Order: sequence, then C-alpha cells, then structure tokens
Amino acid sequence: MTTTESEIVEMPHLSVQWTRIRGRLQTEVGEVEYRTWLRQMSLAGQDGDEITVTLPTRFLRDWVSTRYGDRLRTLWQAENADIRRVDIRVATVSTPAVPVPESVAAPRFTPMAASRKTFADTTRDVVPPVAARVAPVVVEDKVESRSDLAAPLDPRFTFDGFVVGKPNEFAYACARRVADMPSSPGFNPLFLYGGVGLGKTHLMHAIAWELTNRTSNPVSVAYMSAEKFMYRFIAAIRSQSTMEFKENLRSVDVLMIDDLQFLIGKDNTQEEFFHTFNYLVEQGKQIVVSADKSPSDLNGLEHRLRTRLGCGMVADLHSTTYELRLSILEAKASRAEVTVPGKVLEFLAHKITSNVRELEGALNRLVAHANLFGRPVTLESTHEVLHDILKSHDRRVTIEEIQKKVAEHFSIRLTDMSSARRARAVARPRQVAMYLAKQLTSRSLPEIGRKFGNRDHTTVMHAVSRVTELMERDGTFAEDVELLRRLLES
Repeated sequence: MTTTESEIVEMPHLSVQWTRIRGRLQTEVGEVEYRTWLRQMSLAGQDGDEITVTLPTRFLRDWVSTRYGDRLRTLWQAENADIRRVDIRVATVSTPAVPVPESVAAPRFTPMAASRKTFADTTRDVVPPVAARVAPVVVEDKVESRSDLAAPLDPRFTFDGFVVGKPNEFAYACARRVADMPSSPGFNPLFLYGGVGLGKTHLMHAIAWELTNRTSNPVSVAYMSAEKFMYRFIAAIRSQSTMEFKENLRSVDVLMIDDLQFLIGKDNTQEEFFHTFNYLVEQGKQIVVSADKSPSDLNGLEHRLRTRLGCGMVADLHSTTYELRLSILEAKASRAEVTVPGKVLEFLAHKITSNVRELEGALNRLVAHANLFGRPVTLESTHEVLHDILKSHDRRVTIEEIQKKVAEHFSIRLTDMSSARRARAVARPRQVAMYLAKQLTSRSLPEIGRKFGNRDHTTVMHAVSRVTELMERDGTFAEDVELLRRLLES
C-alpha cells in the first residue's frame, strides 16, 4: 500500500487520531517501555479499512507486532470504527509518514518537569543485538537537550531491576533513602564504593530515575562520570566559558559523579569539583559519588576533598556471594524467551565470580545462541558457547586440595587417601578423589597415582572408570561428585 502526499494532506484526522493513540499507549505501558519499543513507530497511511504503521528495523517490527499489535488495532477501532486491520511493517525510503501536528503532538519525554532544569538526556533507541531477548539493549539517542553536561540514564538501571543480597543491601538502603529524601542529614554526600561490576553505577542511575520521575516535586539531576566532568571543565577553560560551566552545575538539585578515582592526579579539576561540592552542600543540594575505593583509600585526591567525601554516608558494595549471583541470574533468566535450566544457572554462579557484568554477559550469550540456532540450553552447550570465559576463570586445583575436600565430605582421614586400606568406606572416596584429580588437573595418570600412596597408573584408570560407571547408574552419587567438583572450582 502507498499513500501519496496529497492523500495525506486530505486526511488530517489521521494524524490527530494517531497522536491520541500514541498518548494512550504511552500512558498504558509507561515512559520507559514506550521509549524503548514504541516511540519510533510512524503512521504511513490508510488504505480502506487498513492502517499501516512502520518501524525502522525488523527486530522492532516483530517485537511490536507480537506484543502490541492487538492493542494497536483495538485503539484504532476505538478512534475509527471503519478500521479492521493494522499492518506493521519495516519502514522503507518510499514509505512516507503522516506528519503529527505540533499543536496536538504528545510532548517528548524528559526525566523531570519541563519547568525545571535537567542535564540528563535519557532518550534511547533500541538496537537489535545478537544477545537480545534477556533485556532490552539501549544506546544513546542524540536529541536536543538543555545541556550536554551530563550522561544519559540507562532505563534498565532502576531500583526494581536491582537484585539485593547481603553484599549490597546496605548500599541499596542508602541509595533508596537518598532517592526518597535528598539532602537528608547524615546522607549528604552519599559515597558508594566497590569493585568493578558490583552495582555502583546501577544504583546511581536508579537514584536519578527515581528523583527525576517523581509525580510531585521532581528535581533536576546532573549525572556524569568524573572523566566527563574533567573534559567539560577543560573545554570550558579553552572556550573561556568557565562561568557558564560553574553556573550550570551549581543550579542543579542533585549532582552525581561516577568513578571519582579518575580525578586522581588531576589537581585543577579536583579543585573545581571541591568548590562545586562545597557550594551545593551549603545550598542544601545532594551530592552522590562513586569510586572503586573508600574516600580514605583514594590516595592522590586532596586531603580536604577526601575528608569532605567521608563526612556523609559511605556505603560499600562487597564482592557477590554465590547466593546473590544465582538470584541475579534467575531474575535475568526469567525474562528470557528460552528456558535456562537451574543446573546451568548454578554452574554459572559458581564459575563466574569476578563481577555481575561478566555474569550477565555470559547468560546473554547462552540465550542468543539458543535463539539463533534453536537449540536448548544445556550444561554441554554452556561449556561449548562459553569456553573462552570459563577458561579464563579456571582455577588451578591441586591434588592435595582435592584429597582434603573429598576426605572432609566423606568424613574419612586425610591419611586414608594414601593408605593401603581397602575397606569400601575408604576405597570409594579415594576413587572419587582420583577421578576428580583426572578431571580437574593436568597431571598424568602416573603422577596422580604417586600422590595416592605410589599407586600404579592402572589403579587410577580403574578408579576413573568405576566412578564414571557409578555416576551413570546412581543419581545421588553423581550429585555428590558434581557438588565436590563445584566446591573445588569455586
């Protein structure tokens, strides 16, 4: 179907109806959902009882058609009883769009009331990624903004999307308090610190979203990395616009600086940040800062700045526990379009312990592989798809460690591993230890045998064969061996 420009002009009611429909959708699904999936819809025109709507990519077309197609048809029929079908297509160069009159167009979403200043351009578009499906992937959409001082916010990073556990519950509670009551006594500044991928940036974005999306009394928020703060400051000096830079920053209600450790050694930028910090705190404005270390450990920052940063609330995010990693994976997997078995999630939670980003990336790869090739996710496919990640996380396990762990598990003496005792209560754990030594170390069979009381390599071969056979026949025994493997690899 094609619609000429003259036909579009003759049907101004279409654009008015389209505007009302978009407005209803925006209200129904919420700002983040609308911006992520529906904002790029365009109305191409009408042909009899059919309306054509276009989207820029096939991925978006399929997503919107599957999840919102019926609702779009219902809304169109409510506006125009003659409409029976809504055709959702991928836009082409020859597909014109019905213009939306400025007088009735829905306002573009900003993260706070239009009357307040904002430095966060939060509008993002979806890019169809290889590892899509676990969560929408977003990139920055360059649109007009009242200031380019701040970085955009990621709509995935909200409080609802943050998985809380013992390592991060205090930091989460502090972030919630600041989002609910900025500039509370004792919480200004809020300093969040922890290693890479533990959730500092997620919490900072969540605070910004909460503050800027308030239905009553929204506040202006400037969120940026310390690196961007430095570059903007240098650019202001070069363009002789430092006063404008200062006034812009000091007019916000909440200033958020991520990765403050980047300012170490940058004396002039530190001084400017210090004066901005002091001014905002004196005016009762909220400061939120994150870094990889606590204020007292940030050697290279001016003493006066470290002192001021430590005078508010300092909250650390500890390394994740197995339970927290598993909870995060379960939350992500619940939104995937393929089934990820619990054993796979447990394996990943045990194996990838460095940071949450790498953990989520591994799950994304598994889901993408399953979607692209139509294969189920299994432990075997997990090893195949993630071989590079798993290899980098391999820990060198020693035979001594294996013997000690197996002896503890089966409640025998460590000396029994190399003794001549042949009682089943001792021989079976010894065989399990030999099997695990063969699986988890690069030692040869003769070397393994020597560690078990100078036994012959054929004894080790028999032990490996016997344990393999028992694992195939006895599910409980197989679970015991698998548990020992996980404990040794974690």
